[in-house]
Amino acid sequence: MKSSKNVALSLEILTAHKLRTLLSMLGIVVGVATVILMVSAGKGAEKSILDRIRGMGTNLITVTAGQTRVIAGRQRQMSTVTSLMREDAEAVQQECPSVALAAAAIDRKMATRWEAEMANTSVLGIDPEGLRIRNMAIASGRLFDQEECRGRRRVAVVGPTVVENLFLGADPVGLTFRIGRAPFEVIGVTEPKGVDANGFDQDDLVIVPLETAMRRLMNVDYIQTIYAQARSSAGLETAETEIRELLRRRHRLGDKPDDFTIQNQATLLAAERETAQSMTLLIGSVSAISLFVGGVGILAVMLISVRERTGEIGLRRAVGARRSDIRNQFLLESGLLSGIGGFFGVAIGIGSAWGVSALGYWEVVLSWPAAAVGFLFSVSLGVVFGLYPALRAAALEPIDALRSE
Repeated sequence: MKSSKNVALSLEILTAHKLRTLLSMLGIVVGVATVILMVSAGKGAEKSILDRIRGMGTNLITVTAGQTRVIAGRQRQMSTVTSLMREDAEAVQQECPSVALAAAAIDRKMATRWEAEMANTSVLGIDPEGLRIRNMAIASGRLFDQEECRGRRRVAVVGPTVVENLFLGADPVGLTFRIGRAPFEVIGVTEPKGVDANGFDQDDLVIVPLETAMRRLMNVDYIQTIYAQARSSAGLETAETEIRELLRRRHRLGDKPDDFTIQNQATLLAAERETAQSMTLLIGSVSAISLFVGGVGILAVMLISVRERTGEIGLRRAVGARRSDIRNQFLLESGLLSGIGGFFGVAIGIGSAWGVSALGYWEVVLSWPAAAVGFLFSVSLGVVFGLYPALRAAALEPIDALRSE
């Protein structure tokens, strides 16, 4: 029998039992659609995390005073260390050949007030070069310069969250507010940056000149962080090694462990990408379980079909059909059943991913490889689960099959 006739016969048999066919395909449809949607959501989450890390700066190396650990998904400093100095940041820029820029910074949660409004906000004191390293872009107003930093001017750049919480959405440029008891003039508003990899809102931030923060607000002579920018992404590891050797020498550590923690962007990106990919794989694997449920449904339907069509099988064998013809016929039916289910599953999965993305519930990156693999896996699954019924049908003897009729 020609292939086209086999296909036509299989479709005729499947459409003759519409409800049964629909129910048996349902598991495949749901499985494929779920795999595509979940993998796309996982890819979207991965992209969002990586974009946040890249948004922190280009070729970024972060030196933090003391040792830090990841607790509940966030980097936390284990103790207060006062050995990191502004001079260390200057030495990093001057003495490390692989470093293009370096800037000192210090931050602290502080009370801010404007008129009757109050908010507890992160205050970041940073050198002007640090604004370039951290890719701080301005939505309105301007950034402060080195002259204002040396003069310990009371000027501030605020994030969009501060604008909403403290200034109730009004344009704050030119307004005066208080950090603690000190009055500051708002000279700029940053572009929104969202949440960073540690879960902190990068827009809930007041940025002031470093000298102003150290002398007028926090009254300290040490810093917490050095932000360094490597000359190239390929030189991140070399820059990290140079910084570590320099700081150990400057701090006279000898055989002691580091009194600082260094993170470079490449390592952070690799770790976050690995974590996100592992989560995506886990979600996709769990979603694929429904595909196996659909395969079991196809197995059950094909076994019922073999029992119902025993007489037909005996008649075809009696008029010359070979065992391979019977086997291939049933394999074709199970393959068509799973293939049609896979097609509709792909369509629903892609539509759902686009819909979720369009409605803005979360960022979704459509995974075409996942769609292709989902479809091919569904067809393969149908053939595998249809193999036993097909072999059982092909093993029937003509006389026994006709006698059962």
